[in-house]
Amino acid sequence: MGENKIKKTRTLFGTDGIRGKAGSYPITPDFAMKIGKAIGVYFKKHSPNPRILIGKDTRISGYMLEQAITSGICSVGVDVLQLGPLPTPGIAYLTRGMRACAGIVISASHNPYHDNGIKIFDYQGKKLGDDVEVEIESLILENDLEQYHVQGKAIGRAKRVDDAVGQYAVFLKEQFPREYTLEGFRIVLDCANGAGYKVAPKVFSELGAEILCEGIEPNGFNINDECGALYPKNLGEKVKLYKADIGIALDGDADRLMVCDDKGVLFDGDDYLAVVARYLIEKKRLKKNTVVSTVMSNLGLTQSLAEVGGKVLHTKVGDRYVTEAMRAGEFVLGGEPSGHIIFSEISTAGDGILSALMLLSVMCDKKQPVSKLREVIQKMPQVTSSVNVKRKVPLSDMPAFQGEIRKVEQELGDNGRVLFRYSGTENKARIMVEGPSRAKIEGHADFLSKAVLDAIQKSCQN
Repeated sequence: MGENKIKKTRTLFGTDGIRGKAGSYPITPDFAMKIGKAIGVYFKKHSPNPRILIGKDTRISGYMLEQAITSGICSVGVDVLQLGPLPTPGIAYLTRGMRACAGIVISASHNPYHDNGIKIFDYQGKKLGDDVEVEIESLILENDLEQYHVQGKAIGRAKRVDDAVGQYAVFLKEQFPREYTLEGFRIVLDCANGAGYKVAPKVFSELGAEILCEGIEPNGFNINDECGALYPKNLGEKVKLYKADIGIALDGDADRLMVCDDKGVLFDGDDYLAVVARYLIEKKRLKKNTVVSTVMSNLGLTQSLAEVGGKVLHTKVGDRYVTEAMRAGEFVLGGEPSGHIIFSEISTAGDGILSALMLLSVMCDKKQPVSKLREVIQKMPQVTSSVNVKRKVPLSDMPAFQGEIRKVEQELGDNGRVLFRYSGTENKARIMVEGPSRAKIEGHADFLSKAVLDAIQKSCQN
């Protein structure tokens, strides 16, 4: 009963905070100030000595939103520490390390520069629960937030933290085993002109690697622009050109990565989980021999882990659901095909740089290149189609489309599957088809993409 109420009342917060086009509701400076006030009021009420960290990625609207949110928080008597551009997991880490009551991330992750978002961590560096988001949202939507304003010496203070990158870099380097070095490694590193553009080169070079950098010249507009984790083909070409040992591409807020092996072939989150999970099983360090991933994970991952006594626990799509399941079951490794990888004993959030370091440590220990390590998984062909939609009509309200899905599933039988869902951050429907024949599943995906558009159009006309 309570969960249903939460789903109905939470309208601003999506699966990953509040997002939208910068300059349009709800990502406007005046509304951002309101959000800041509400966050300040909530944590002032629940924390004895409240202070809040704010970090961001490199998109141009981040400056506007940072100042607006800061003003809102200070106006209700709470101090702010501004970290500047820093990866999302770095903000989560420093929220814990600097004993703040909350951390705010201003980022739209892998989206284009014209989008932005606001998400919040609690004092442990964990994403807020639905119940807390509902309470903050109710404050945001209040018409009389001015009643919480303070005056004089009670007004909050804002301070810039100058060494945030350095602090986070030290934490990351400490996670790489001391018995190994990256000397002799040549790494192509693409930082997507995003939040990792300073800290990632610093970490890999200080551990001894030769790095060839891309995407380290942000100008406010080029974040994720034909670079980073969304464009792994570019990475693969550079790996082959420079004869590198590995290619590492981060997304805009550096909470996920894509890898290319030494032959320039893409190595996604499923490949990563298979390699690292099997290594941890071998070392008897994978709790319950279980990895947490989403329903989008490839059947090849399940089959690979089963060979060594491991298994996959599946969740809904979204790193927050992976994290929640890991926390509930005390699992230590989880992730998504998109490259969100979570090591719960080390970090409370997906971390692209940390994940890269963990893979490099496996390479050092086993003395094998990525192209050899990846042989432990044979993936089933999988196609995902994204369709722009005007409305997110519930699947239960489209019986004809449900019938089309069942027809495809019957044809695939036990050798494949179909998954349909709406994006949590964009007005898009996602259709994933998996099966032994790539040509056939591509045909099924195209057919279902057209079918869902027809179904939504008919629903809107009724």
